[in-house]
Amino acid sequence: MDFGLKDKVIVVTGSGRPKGLGQAILQRFADEGAKCVVSDLGAPQEHMGKEHIGSTSDMDEVASELKDRGAEVAVIPCDVTKEDDCKALIDGAVDAFGRVDVLVNNAGIGYIMKPLTEVTQDEWMAVLGVNLMGAFLCTKYAAMQMEKQGQTDAGVGGRIINIASQAAKSGFPHMAPYTASKHGMIGLTRSNAIELGKLGITVNAVCPNHVTTGLGAKQNEYFSKFFGLSVEDYLENMKARNPMGRPGLGTDTATACAFLASDAAQYVTGEGLNVSGGEEMH
Repeated sequence: MDFGLKDKVIVVTGSGRPKGLGQAILQRFADEGAKCVVSDLGAPQEHMGKEHIGSTSDMDEVASELKDRGAEVAVIPCDVTKEDDCKALIDGAVDAFGRVDVLVNNAGIGYIMKPLTEVTQDEWMAVLGVNLMGAFLCTKYAAMQMEKQGQTDAGVGGRIINIASQAAKSGFPHMAPYTASKHGMIGLTRSNAIELGKLGITVNAVCPNHVTTGLGAKQNEYFSKFFGLSVEDYLENMKARNPMGRPGLGTDTATACAFLASDAAQYVTGEGLNVSGGEEMH
């Protein structure tokens, strides 16, 4: 399926970890002929250890694989909790490719899992800072750039896609900061869609169910212990409660992003699109 994304410039935050969801999104766009900006933290920070972030070498590995697919690629480190970094990310994409057509806010912390009463204020702020404030800051500067670029003859001014979660619509135990941040992302999506629609910029969220990336594997380990199951039995239960009989794949979310970025979706905005195999129904 060709979504007409050839030569579009896409920026994906949190995309520097091999086998991560961000990489899967970039792979789909690369296969469509888009120009790709890989971005991640680059170096560990408080609450964000080396096992949780895309290092400089990780980003280079992701970029190399995208180039093997034929894509033009730029690598731009960014701490999405810092406004100057977010501005520099968008400016860097423009320096590399002349414009920004699609922003995917994918950076997130989903590995702080513990009872509500054990969550520290610093942990709470770290999760909301990356997951929600990061999406706000990157959207702010992407929208400014997209407005500057103007609209196409078809009225398209740009695409902003927020990677939310099934946790954006349902509560989950031991994930209060994550769930709150993803619910907030839906509100941010709707508010921004209303403001930016007049500029031809659509803003949507994709809400996947569980995807076993590196982060997903850590969640499997934690919640299998929480429910007193082996990881294998936990995964079997996950399959059993899903109408499609399986957890999500990175390619499921990537395809949804490609659709939302296409001209075919130019009248879709402010939506929280479930990509959950029917597990999350509203």
